[in-house]
Amino acid sequence: MTKLSWGMIGGGEESQIGGAHRIAAGLDGAFRFAAGALDIDAARGRGFAIRLGAEEDRAYGDWRSMLAGEAARPDRLDLVTVATPNATHYEITKAFLEAGFNVLCEKPMTVTTAEAEEIVATARQAGRLCAVNFGYSGYPLVRQMKAMVAQGDLGRVRLVVAEFAHGFHADAADADNPRVRWRYDPAQAGVSSVLADAGSHALHMACFVTGQQVARVSADFASCIEGRALEDDAALAFRMSGGTVGRLWTSAVAVGRMHGLTLQVFGEKGGLSWAQEQPNQVIWTPLSEPSRILERGSQALAPLAQRGSRLAIGHAEGLYGAFGNLYADLAAAIRAQKAGDIIDLGNHPVPTAEEGLHSVAAIHAAAESARAQGAWVEV
Repeated sequence: MTKLSWGMIGGGEESQIGGAHRIAAGLDGAFRFAAGALDIDAARGRGFAIRLGAEEDRAYGDWRSMLAGEAARPDRLDLVTVATPNATHYEITKAFLEAGFNVLCEKPMTVTTAEAEEIVATARQAGRLCAVNFGYSGYPLVRQMKAMVAQGDLGRVRLVVAEFAHGFHADAADADNPRVRWRYDPAQAGVSSVLADAGSHALHMACFVTGQQVARVSADFASCIEGRALEDDAALAFRMSGGTVGRLWTSAVAVGRMHGLTLQVFGEKGGLSWAQEQPNQVIWTPLSEPSRILERGSQALAPLAQRGSRLAIGHAEGLYGAFGNLYADLAAAIRAQKAGDIIDLGNHPVPTAEEGLHSVAAIHAAAESARAQGAWVEV
């Protein structure tokens, strides 16, 4: 099968996330790296793109030259990944969608709700795919949780509790570290820092697994390190569209927490618990019965979870595989697009621009609530 042509904006050699995207895109042999504008330093970005295998005329100094160059080619890119700072997502994503490219955008999709609504409208008008990298939804056992909720194993879901807490921004001496500084700058990050950066993943997973949206939210934001314009810790109470009660804690100053992404779902007939640092297992506790462990790779799992596993049971499979599942789903959707078919997003649950919009709207509602001392705000 011919590989799909893939390009990337941002995600350069020193990027935290760029390498994960490149490995994930190549896991199943569906994509080949063909073009990139990888760094704000034009020469450095071009050199890195060439080392990754791009031809010299497809190693670009900036995204605008990449857009012009790729739009004019008969062998144009099938997918463009946008992995730049938050404030640039809207302009870049909208421009590539309008030019007829499929886009995978890092989260948050935009920094304002109006921009997110425009991205959704642009993707629909252009007839292109616009996905958002809520990559943790690609973990097989997160998808197992989604399948179990959908088939009624838990009954009505009463409560969902999500966390994403780490301590890697806890050192006040990092104030001038460029990899940290931009995250607390409203001009680059928007109205939120840690909720938009980390907590949005946990919030999306709550929606993804329960099949519900956040309807209203009450939030408390804190800047534990003096001088930060945006929050480095946040706690949210929320209510979901199907009546589920939600709780979320996210932090960047929780010293001793490494990655700290967890999800617990409690229903009438049982509960589920999953932690990203132990991603091969989910704990399933049916009502009035002992807890049991569901293992990634087991033939007893739902088809949605089985399709996401690349290794035999017992072997470690982590972030690259989860991101890889999003790229595999995108590849299936793009091939269906090329063939004029309709892709079944139930079997290929790529996070959509609509989900990106909902996340941005929830972040803005939480920021408004925090400014109003925790008042409940409709999403």
